[in-house]
Amino acid sequence: MLELKNIKKTYHTGGFSQAALKDFSLKFRQNEFVAILGPSGSGKTTLLNIIGGLDRYDSGDLIINQKSTKKFKETEWDAYRNNCVGFIFQSYNLISHISVLENVELGMTLSGIGKGEKRKKAEELLERVGLEKHKHKLPNQLSGGQMQRVAIARALANDPDIILADEPTGALDSKISKQIMELIADIAKDKLVIMVTHNKELAEEYATRIVKMQDGEMLEDTRAVSKEEKEHKMFNIKKTAMNFLTALNLSFNNIKTKKGRTALTAFAASIGIIGIALILALSNGFKIEIDNFEKDSLSDAPIIIAEQSMNMDEETMTKIHQKDNSKESYPSKKKIYVTENKMEQVTHHNNITEEYVDYLKKMDKKNISGISYQKSTAINLVVHNEEKGYELVSTTNMMMPWTLLPTNPNEDDKGIVENNYDVLAGKINNDEVGLILQVDSKNQMDESTLKQLGLTGKEVSFNDILNKELKLILNNDYYEQIGEYFVPKKDLASLYQNENSIPIKVQAIIRCKEEKEILANGSGIAYTNALTELVVEKNKDSEIVKAQQEKDYNVLSHQVFEEDSKTNTKKIMLAYLGAESTPSAIYIYPKDFKSKDNIVTYLDKYNDKKTEEERVEYTDMAGMISSLSGNIMDAITIVLVAFSSISLIVSSIMIGIITYISVLERTKEIGILRSLGARKKDIKRVFLAETFIIGIFSGTLGILIARLLVIPTNIAIENLSKLENVAKMNPIHAIILITISVILTMISGFIPARVASNKDAVESLRTE
Repeated sequence: MLELKNIKKTYHTGGFSQAALKDFSLKFRQNEFVAILGPSGSGKTTLLNIIGGLDRYDSGDLIINQKSTKKFKETEWDAYRNNCVGFIFQSYNLISHISVLENVELGMTLSGIGKGEKRKKAEELLERVGLEKHKHKLPNQLSGGQMQRVAIARALANDPDIILADEPTGALDSKISKQIMELIADIAKDKLVIMVTHNKELAEEYATRIVKMQDGEMLEDTRAVSKEEKEHKMFNIKKTAMNFLTALNLSFNNIKTKKGRTALTAFAASIGIIGIALILALSNGFKIEIDNFEKDSLSDAPIIIAEQSMNMDEETMTKIHQKDNSKESYPSKKKIYVTENKMEQVTHHNNITEEYVDYLKKMDKKNISGISYQKSTAINLVVHNEEKGYELVSTTNMMMPWTLLPTNPNEDDKGIVENNYDVLAGKINNDEVGLILQVDSKNQMDESTLKQLGLTGKEVSFNDILNKELKLILNNDYYEQIGEYFVPKKDLASLYQNENSIPIKVQAIIRCKEEKEILANGSGIAYTNALTELVVEKNKDSEIVKAQQEKDYNVLSHQVFEEDSKTNTKKIMLAYLGAESTPSAIYIYPKDFKSKDNIVTYLDKYNDKKTEEERVEYTDMAGMISSLSGNIMDAITIVLVAFSSISLIVSSIMIGIITYISVLERTKEIGILRSLGARKKDIKRVFLAETFIIGIFSGTLGILIARLLVIPTNIAIENLSKLENVAKMNPIHAIILITISVILTMISGFIPARVASNKDAVESLRTE
């Protein structure tokens, strides 16, 4: 079953060599109590360590199950120690930070025995050694004799075939020593017990066989195994396995004994997490504010389809601003090098046709809160001003632009006007000819705008505005022909009083809703779609239109048209006079951002398989602004997180140092675990488990502290900017940061854990 053949073992220290075993041979029976006697330095403990697989022999052979161990792998030695050997040490070698019961269970845990089974067996063994009432105590709460009984119970836990006892009574008084020897003798009835001792009297009283040693050689064997004796029982060697939960339990119990240091370590490690968490909370909060801003305002920003569209995507803008390295800077040559107009690269000329307008009208109306088909036709309005008389209203003045009121195509839902504005007076009807006046949040309007309506004074009542009448003058009345040319009439009074003129009134006065702050300062005049439709309908067959259709020059300015596929000036002039029914620009107001995406997808679908000239491009104002604000916020967040990450890396290095200190402090525990059959990777797992716990603790602590710091941060921001509750911690960010904390701490603990796993078991057991 177990035999040593010509074992040699020499220890080398610097230039000095000491032979511990010299050609030592010994064979053991299946059941016997062998006491090995000899003075200090005779090789007794070395022999025991070699038999137990803790130390390796230089030459010779250790035969187990009639099999040579010369080619045993590390995992085979681990399995052998766990299943076949039980160690009883003079210094007990119990793990101090786990209970008596858990110490006894540990070997069975490494064997993969289930929780219920190992708990039952451990309690039975503690009852056998008389310690069932002390099972929940820590080892340092027991006497020396009690601790040795725990060590015996632990040695028996996996029902090993061999018990190796190294001076089991060396630290005990004579009374307790006898009790321990009686217990060991009882064990030897069905096991092989090999005991190293200096106590000759106890050995002769209890052992069935005595082997005497001196200077690494055998002097005497009182009951040597003869060649005729045969052994039938074979060792059962199974692989060991410590799962991560066991490693966590060991590390957690160790951490509990050093609460103060662990708390300080976790706090120091959490500083980086706190910084990043606060930055992400602010970033997240500002993004939410931006999103709310976008939802309140940018979702109402139109998708514009005009005769010229601007492509402002990131790829195009990068291409425009990219440096041309093919030309030298500041050349000395007296030449100008012609380059392509960069605006041409972002400008696309659209040809808006009736076909395209029909395509838009088939769009899903549920995605649209408003749409307007802007026409270039001139709206000739005359107003009567009591101070200045009759005046022509300029509807195309860039300083005071008149706008076309968007139509809501979805009758089942509110449109853009209803969502953004309150009607203060009157009633909006887009199907009737009329004007809509917008005032700002203080009911203010620019003086010049009111003068366009013929209104003066510091205050104007709503009734005066609603009762004010303008007159629409049609082409045939507004223009008079002189030869082949046309000129506007100067007598505005007669135009105003002409029976063909059409009365126009302000339908309603509107003001932006209180929550729509982006629109709060806006004011101006809008006109209904019915007004432009009426102008086109009445003017398309006018005399000036007919004349312009026939002529190749401008009938108003007398300038000859320059025909160009991209800028057809004759077409523009006809549209101005009211001859063109196709719009010059289309404004589509999405219901929300999801709807905007649906609309954009629909518009892109039209361009499938179209040539460059046939394509109709659009300008997505909301998308451009949203992308810009998002990119800026992301860039700021990345920079700030990068700076905060420095402290996170520093704290990770510190955890690596703390873990290495823990390795030094737990060196003896490493030896104990190895003696119980723990593999190298199990030892590594124990210390990685410790860093795992610290990582979770520090990450969670960092998130909690950051969460508390959010409160004063929000108070400070509110005092400075009036923005409430800006910093908002995203739970996903919290989980990610805790995960990062765990990963970084485990990475920082990897090298110390590897150092721990490579420690020599025998040397580790000698550490105090």
